[in-house]
Amino acid sequence: MTVIHRLVSFAVATALGAAAITAQAHEFKIGKIAIGHPYARATVPGQPAGGGYLKLENQGDADRLLSATATVSSSVELHTMSMEGDVMRMRQVDAIALPAGQTVELKPGGLHIMFIGLKAPLKAGDTFPMKLKFEKAGEVTVDMKVEAPGKEAHGKGAHGKDMKH
Repeated sequence: MTVIHRLVSFAVATALGAAAITAQAHEFKIGKIAIGHPYARATVPGQPAGGGYLKLENQGDADRLLSATATVSSSVELHTMSMEGDVMRMRQVDAIALPAGQTVELKPGGLHIMFIGLKAPLKAGDTFPMKLKFEKAGEVTVDMKVEAPGKEAHGKGAHGKDMKH
């Protein structure tokens, strides 16, 4: 093997290792609940609220997500969205059920986390901690990555409909 082949092999191995570490670093677990790809959408100056999304895979007994807290806003609420006629409405929910053996995805247009009273805009590329509290599994802190709107793989907006709280 030539020196160039060794250097290329080393570079490829290093890049793959770094990618694996990055992917693992964005997945969290508490008990039998795996938390995947926690992220928030970037916001603009003056925007009072922002959305947070993630995937919850419950590999154990039924549980519930009771609350979330973060220092980026004055309050954090669990929300759902539903269509009422031609209007998409958002409302707060007391908890999000995690049935045994099921995956629940918090995503745009459905269940999600609302950061209300943002203290500063959420900027793409930033990361901030958010604590999740489960009824049975307890509490875990995850790193929320801020992504530009439209970047998320599972994103769906309000489909051009009016959105009201």
